[in-house]
Amino acid sequence: LWVKYSNGQFGLSVQKQIYVECGANLDGEYPGAEIWRQFGDQVGWRVKGDWIGYSKVIFNTSAPFGHLPRGGVFGFFVLGWYGFLSSHIETCKV
Repeated sequence: LWVKYSNGQFGLSVQKQIYVECGANLDGEYPGAEIWRQFGDQVGWRVKGDWIGYSKVIFNTSAPFGHLPRGGVFGFFVLGWYGFLSSHIETCKV
């Protein structure tokens, strides 16, 4: 639904594409700090080298490509969300 209603700007499959383009594998393993930094830079979760807090997330179409969805608990999102999700996205062919 994110992809559909954002005209392809947001969604998990959009984030998956960016994640892989940053050099991550879809094996469910943590990709390393450098790939996470690149991913964060690409989707606008890092600004001038610093990770933004949830209160700085942009909830409109002026947000960078792939900016949404974004988990509310940053540590869980970075360390757990994609490890779990990336393998399931690949399995489901999202």
